[in-house]
Amino acid sequence: MTSNELLIRREGRAGRITLNRPQALNALTYPMIGQIAGALAGWAVDPAIERVILDGAGERALCAGGDVLALYESRVNGPGFARKFWADEYRLNAMISRYPKPFVAIMDGIVMGGGIGLSGHASHRIVTERSMLAMPETSIGLIPDVGGTWLLSRAPDEVGTYLGLTGARMTGADAIYAGFADTFVPSQRLPELVAALCGAGGSTVEEVIATFAAASPQSDLHSSADAIAATFTGDRVEGIWAALSHDPSPWAAKTSVGLKSKSPKAMKATLATIRQARTLPSLEAALDVEYRLVTRLFEDGEFIEGVRALLVDKDRAPKWQPVTLAEVTDEMIERLMSPLPVAEELGLHANPYGGLGVQP
Repeated sequence: MTSNELLIRREGRAGRITLNRPQALNALTYPMIGQIAGALAGWAVDPAIERVILDGAGERALCAGGDVLALYESRVNGPGFARKFWADEYRLNAMISRYPKPFVAIMDGIVMGGGIGLSGHASHRIVTERSMLAMPETSIGLIPDVGGTWLLSRAPDEVGTYLGLTGARMTGADAIYAGFADTFVPSQRLPELVAALCGAGGSTVEEVIATFAAASPQSDLHSSADAIAATFTGDRVEGIWAALSHDPSPWAAKTSVGLKSKSPKAMKATLATIRQARTLPSLEAALDVEYRLVTRLFEDGEFIEGVRALLVDKDRAPKWQPVTLAEVTDEMIERLMSPLPVAEELGLHANPYGGLGVQP
């Protein structure tokens, strides 16, 4: 199947999915979600397809995120489209994490937000020297979603807390250190890697990837781990900010400045959700919690204001509500994270395959 936005085809023994919106950094639209899910469902029971390869058209991005402008524009018609977009996207994320065949995600170029959801839960995650990963949702009044809180909660020490609150960018080496990727392959070898994965022969996916793998460069994120552990600890964003203010290093000063532009409500919700995700039993349980939060942050206007300021009017002057961290009470965060009415819950933990999923 070929469309303007997506290239889905069989090559040899592999099912191939290429996001094909290079002018939009391969941002994920709602129709693409359903098409990817449909292809995966079919391939799961097709004996001719032994493995799946996901990549992006062009050299700039695998996927820069979900189509947040479409979500923003849908606000005039209420929350229905946003709820459906996120629900089906999260079902797809869960499907990928449980896919019964090897799923190889080539995380070359920019991989942000929804792009993490498509690749970060894959069984085999490839990065290159061009990879740039991030979960920058606090800049638009949202939390790291698409299972981002699950991944962040399992990063070493407090690295996930730092990445989730600040939206800091990761290189390929950083992504491997943080648990968002597995293997470094030089970008010039990607065509050979894909050809080998598609080709005939009895080699396993692991054996093929090992043939092209190279030593990962040094991770700057790893080098900052001690400073991160000393400052991004505890359960209060105010405490993190205070710890940064007592650190005289240029890194701490830069980090403090970056946090000032983020939504106070989104930061507190992000911290609470990452902390909770550490205790949850599954990715699906984390997606259920994320769905409650993104739904409410859309409906209370925080996400809408963040997108307006960053991507629509581009004035970079969001009017967050509340304005300060002190005004964001624990009760507000508890309400954001509390269950929706039963009929409105995503319910993936209870039903991991959720209508879009693939039975093992």
